[in-house]
Amino acid sequence: MADDMEQWLYLFNRGEDFQSYRRLGAHQVGPAKWRFVVWAPNAQAVAIVGDFSGWQPLPLTPVGTTGVWAGTHGGTTGQLYKVQITTADGQTIEKIDPYGFGFEPKPGTAARLMDLPRHDWRDAKWLAARAAKRPYDQPMNIYELHLGSFMRHEDGSYLSYTEAAAQVLPYVRRMGYTHIELMPLMEHLLDASWGYQLMGYFAPTSRFGAPADFLAFVDAAHRLGLGVIMDWVPGHFIRNTDTLAKFDGTATFEYQDPHRANNVRWGTWNFDLGKTQVQSFLISSAMFWLDYCHLDGLRVDAVSNMLYMDYDAGKEQDRNQFGGRENLAGIAFLKALNTAVFAAHPDVLMIAEESSAYPKVSAPIDLGGLGFNYKWNMGWMNDTLRFFEMDPYARRDHTTLLTFSFMYQFDEQFILPFSHDEVVHGKKSLMHKMPGDRYNQFANLRVMFIWLMTHPGKKLLFMGSEWGQFLEWRDWSQLEWVDLNDPMNRQMQTFTETLNKLYRKTPSLWAQDHTPAGISVTMADSPEALSYIRWGTAANDFTVVVMNLMPTERQHFRVAVPAAGTYTVLLNTESQHFGGTWTRVQRTLHAQTGDYRGQPASLEVVLPAMGALLIAPVALTPRAAPAGLGEADSMRGQD
Repeated sequence: MADDMEQWLYLFNRGEDFQSYRRLGAHQVGPAKWRFVVWAPNAQAVAIVGDFSGWQPLPLTPVGTTGVWAGTHGGTTGQLYKVQITTADGQTIEKIDPYGFGFEPKPGTAARLMDLPRHDWRDAKWLAARAAKRPYDQPMNIYELHLGSFMRHEDGSYLSYTEAAAQVLPYVRRMGYTHIELMPLMEHLLDASWGYQLMGYFAPTSRFGAPADFLAFVDAAHRLGLGVIMDWVPGHFIRNTDTLAKFDGTATFEYQDPHRANNVRWGTWNFDLGKTQVQSFLISSAMFWLDYCHLDGLRVDAVSNMLYMDYDAGKEQDRNQFGGRENLAGIAFLKALNTAVFAAHPDVLMIAEESSAYPKVSAPIDLGGLGFNYKWNMGWMNDTLRFFEMDPYARRDHTTLLTFSFMYQFDEQFILPFSHDEVVHGKKSLMHKMPGDRYNQFANLRVMFIWLMTHPGKKLLFMGSEWGQFLEWRDWSQLEWVDLNDPMNRQMQTFTETLNKLYRKTPSLWAQDHTPAGISVTMADSPEALSYIRWGTAANDFTVVVMNLMPTERQHFRVAVPAAGTYTVLLNTESQHFGGTWTRVQRTLHAQTGDYRGQPASLEVVLPAMGALLIAPVALTPRAAPAGLGEADSMRGQD
């Protein structure tokens, strides 16, 4: 066994074993027999303690000079255990199993004897469809979900994975979303960390049930036609001394330099991303969730913290060996991560939550990029919220907060996020950010959602925002479902559902999200209104978007269109059905030939106060085509 182990541990120690979870940790090798394998390179001795030994140490032996200790001992599935380490200076400490597949409920940190969770997958049709399509020219509308606070039982207890599959997933599907994005479900101790301070990189949290139940949850989502993305945190980990911190008595997973290891901003320890064994550990974690758990993508958290040496508080002067700000080890790790993931799963999503202007985050590595295929557009989000939070009459001098995005919208392959971070810690909910009385708050919110759903880029919205929850998000209680007793909240929910479903069936709103051929901006110089045309790839496949940014109705408002003919209003945000004031919505429109704002025709509409219209062609002559656009200059990610 030792010779065989040394062969694959050679790859582990080189940073090239991307399925190390199949070998390290605890694995059943016979009836009531388990093989334990632990990486503790500077330990004097390593043992296993657990229920099966009366918590007395069962020794492991070193495997050559690999830094790994191994041994086989008896035990029964479900029993608890920890790793006991004798440090180089003779101290005895107890630690988690970094490769545990399941843990006891918080606040305990013992792992359970548990081999890889099993599930009889029934999502082959979903996976085949995923492999056949490129995400770039498909609709992507993500519902961001914190499972612990979406819905709870009357006594405040969590829904289980099984209950969430039965209650959460059908709701998300009914609302017209294409994916869910789960805030981290890897095992963690502190609820208030929202899952971003992790200890179990291979274990679905026990809060909601067994690992096998999580696999069934993913399978159920796929069979309902929903993709599953999960937030993944490879940059830093929880400080608790019985977890990964100074695992063998020395800086094992974190940097040797305490200054670099200490993450001041988040109160965590930074992984040493230049250490080859840490690379094997983290990339194996990514592969576990994508390969073994069938996830459709990972949203990689806090990428900026891995890109820059001076990102954290107190590190403003930190520089690399060449005098630059860049964390060269972090950059190399991210490239290795994306290379490994796309080699195994070319059809998944690797999404960077990256808040700086670092170039080519979503470009292929061979073109000088980091290799992600999507990046959150934090600039678009911040500018949009700043604009819509203003009193409408103060917006006149600030429309560039919206139109500036047209200058860089194709620099990366973007996801437009209204995420949990924007509705917590005193920032107020999206609805509460909007100015004016309650009616005007909803009117503004509807227009902002039109901006989200029609701007080039894929979409993400945090739970509860779809019906305009007034209270900001609280992780310790469920969403304010009682809001839906109010007609205005129900109408807002109806609007979001209608808009989501219209988006999905309208290729012009997503088929060319990442190429200049996908949009013609026709009005960006007005302090009161904004209009543009979104283009699909088929003849006459386009949608005209018109937004009134002021609370004043505009009669005889002229809109540039690509051709003369008959048009229809697909959606009016001020329809009474959505909580607006229009009892009758203007449907049929007629466009006349005549150059207007760069287009060969125009039509007149009544533009509702603080409202928006989506307009589509019915019968046109001649055939419309994007005006003034040449060959698409699209930057694709990993195909």
